[in-house]
Amino acid sequence: MAASFSIMGNLVDVFNKQIYPATVQVTDGKITAIQPASGPHDTPLHYIMPGFVDSHVHIESSMLVPSEFARLAVVHGTVATVSDPHEIANVCGMQGVDFMIENGKKVPFKFNFGAPSCVPATTFETAGAALNSADVHALLEKDEIKYLSEMMNFPGLLYNDEEVMQKIASAKTLGKPIDGHAPGLRGLTAKQYIDAGISTDHECFTKEEALDKLGYGMKIIIREGSAAKNFEALVDLLNDYPNDMFFCSDDKHPDSLVAGHINQLCERAVAKGIAIFNVLRAACINPVLHYKLDVGLLRLGDDADFIVVDNLQNFKVLQTYINGNLVAAAGKSYIPSVAVTPINNFNCHFVTQGDMAFAHKGENMIPVIEALDGQLITNKLYLPACVENGNLVGDAANDILKMVVVNRYNPAPVAKAFVKNFGLQIGAIASSVAHDSHNIIAVGVDDASIAQAVNIVIKHCGGVSCVSGLKEQYLALPVAGLMSADDGYKVAEAYTAIDAMAKQLGSKLSAPFMTLSFMGLLVIPHLKLSDLGLFDGDSFSFV
Repeated sequence: MAASFSIMGNLVDVFNKQIYPATVQVTDGKITAIQPASGPHDTPLHYIMPGFVDSHVHIESSMLVPSEFARLAVVHGTVATVSDPHEIANVCGMQGVDFMIENGKKVPFKFNFGAPSCVPATTFETAGAALNSADVHALLEKDEIKYLSEMMNFPGLLYNDEEVMQKIASAKTLGKPIDGHAPGLRGLTAKQYIDAGISTDHECFTKEEALDKLGYGMKIIIREGSAAKNFEALVDLLNDYPNDMFFCSDDKHPDSLVAGHINQLCERAVAKGIAIFNVLRAACINPVLHYKLDVGLLRLGDDADFIVVDNLQNFKVLQTYINGNLVAAAGKSYIPSVAVTPINNFNCHFVTQGDMAFAHKGENMIPVIEALDGQLITNKLYLPACVENGNLVGDAANDILKMVVVNRYNPAPVAKAFVKNFGLQIGAIASSVAHDSHNIIAVGVDDASIAQAVNIVIKHCGGVSCVSGLKEQYLALPVAGLMSADDGYKVAEAYTAIDAMAKQLGSKLSAPFMTLSFMGLLVIPHLKLSDLGLFDGDSFSFV
């Protein structure tokens, strides 16, 4: 039931760039009056401001179902997300998108889902489902679907692929924005991509690339997630483009979400000297206007979606209101957990140590993926082959480890390659969170450990695992092999423990499981591994 009350504080009017003492009247969940206060105040006032919006996030990457994501996010002042259900769609298709929408409706939080545009992301991997242009059109016709999700297949757009162009045409016909995904795209090809109707990009990793795209009229989303971190490279652009930039997390693991959300980016931006109103436009206002979201912005007649913060430096959130309902206060979430019936798509058999063997074919130099901490892009190296008993093997002393991808939808041969910078000195880690098709991906020091880690994931029909001899840790993810149905704080605690074990085995990566999950993301250059083999993201072909 919508609440009615009044609250007093320093009102942060982002539109008019004013901060002044005022009383906000809320009636039946709407803001019905904003009355400036008169006279001095005996006690310091807190600040009332619009709630934060994560302008591009895959809820699935938090390993939490939407209802649990909301429970954690409201504590940090987040009232809404622009959410791409692309991950679960690659596993479960339309059923997966419907699951996210329906679960999100069970809690007082403003999820705004998109229609996944690239399921599967490429034809060079095995996904669990496919959404064609007719499916995407049907999704876009739903009121709950606010936009066409990131168009990762930018080569398809540039070459006028019929299916790609039909999906874009549907979004245009229905008046819904189109999200982009074009890392490194510059110049005339970027212009062609943008002119086709692509309105945003969250993949810029240099200021020059972002400026290029801004110049062609695109809006740039500053991403700072658990794996990809582009804040430092892009945040200064807020000084000159305050109306054309948003903040997002893209992919955020549960331990990171417990620690903070968009509030952390505001704190960092203000500390860098970015004007407060420019920061808050990116964090609160611009996404709502761009996507035409039903989210209040602290104006007369708006939904009462706002937060109370202690100050405008560290943005410590004291209270979060959604539709006038108090959903969090003093670090505690008031959103209850809801019952979840998992859906999944898992059909593979246990693997053996022998399945991991990688026959040497006489080459002296082999391609090696170089993982980069804090980035989704990888480098392509050619390094000396290490051979034992006729098989290519890893070289832990030089931080070159074997990586495998196991098809989780159909019995198939195991794909193998080598990767640098995971740092493990013993054991292995594995995950069924592996963008974008979410087959099982693993990296390890020896074949026995890799097989052991993979089999734990298979046993639980999804999850993440870490093994070292007899020691095993895992976090089961029974919802599509991507998410847990458990209490979000418990999931975060379990993830923190398994992350710590991976680092005890030698990994120096800030988020080894998140980094691992992107080693199969073929649409991000330069070298990745799918269940069908080692893939060159520059030539868009297998090595």
